[in-house]
Amino acid sequence: MRSLVLVDIDNGVISDASLRVIGAALRIGKPVDLLVFDADAAQAAAQIAGIEQVLLAAFDTAPTAESLAAVLQGLSANYALIAAAHRALARGAFPRAAARAGSAFLADVTGVASDGRFVRSLYAGSVVANVASEGALTFATFRASSFAPVARDGGQATIVTLEAPRVFGNTTLIERHATQQTGQDLSSARIVVAGGRGLASKENMQRLGELADNMGAALGASRAAVDAGYAPNAVQVGQTGNTVAPDVYLAFGISGAIQHLAGMKDSKLIVAVNKDPDAPIFSIADVGLVGDLFETVGGLEARVAARSA
Repeated sequence: MRSLVLVDIDNGVISDASLRVIGAALRIGKPVDLLVFDADAAQAAAQIAGIEQVLLAAFDTAPTAESLAAVLQGLSANYALIAAAHRALARGAFPRAAARAGSAFLADVTGVASDGRFVRSLYAGSVVANVASEGALTFATFRASSFAPVARDGGQATIVTLEAPRVFGNTTLIERHATQQTGQDLSSARIVVAGGRGLASKENMQRLGELADNMGAALGASRAAVDAGYAPNAVQVGQTGNTVAPDVYLAFGISGAIQHLAGMKDSKLIVAVNKDPDAPIFSIADVGLVGDLFETVGGLEARVAARSA
């Protein structure tokens, strides 16, 4: 049997998150096909290394979760795994498709074990479970930051155009508003620079964002900072926000509530700066600095500027 990966498009190009999910699917050892929604995406997907076939389901408008679920059900007999990044469309469509196909659904997979089992976190990351699916087909969303991306080129996959998808008439996508994103994608960035309530103002968060851009990093924020209006919801890291696992996570003025730690504790290197020596984040930090975060930010700004010069 084969694996199928749903491809996301960000700003006209295949998302880094999708490349990472493709990498995860290839690790399973089965042939991998891709599912895309327009001809331009199909041409780009056909160039991805390791892909055998690209399926083009040409929707006239952006698909709803219900319409995509119907397409996936129609394809389900040909696959043992249907995968996607743990994003809004897949999170809405995959449970519906799994129910219609009588198959299993796993959310937010963080690893693939050598025996074919899936690894995922439970209870805000306090439990790591190895899950085996006994069905012939499994639908799964993957935490993209936990996997390495495949190359965008080097492949020559065949493009197969599917019959025009049937649109679910009871639900219509009227309008989509996307938060304007600059710099690196938070979900797949190698470095995340995050600020908390200790930044004390929206202007200081913007300053941290400029530092992140100059470092080639993504900006993140704690829920406290988002609730205070310092940063938009799109950059929130935590149990009710984004879950990230970058190579380096720099936390400035973040105390480390359990909900925030659940969203970033799998980072490979955690560096925390906080004036409170008893801040909970120091319990998981690899490097901790008790001191004024603005002095540290200023030092990093000077260092980054010197390297740029």
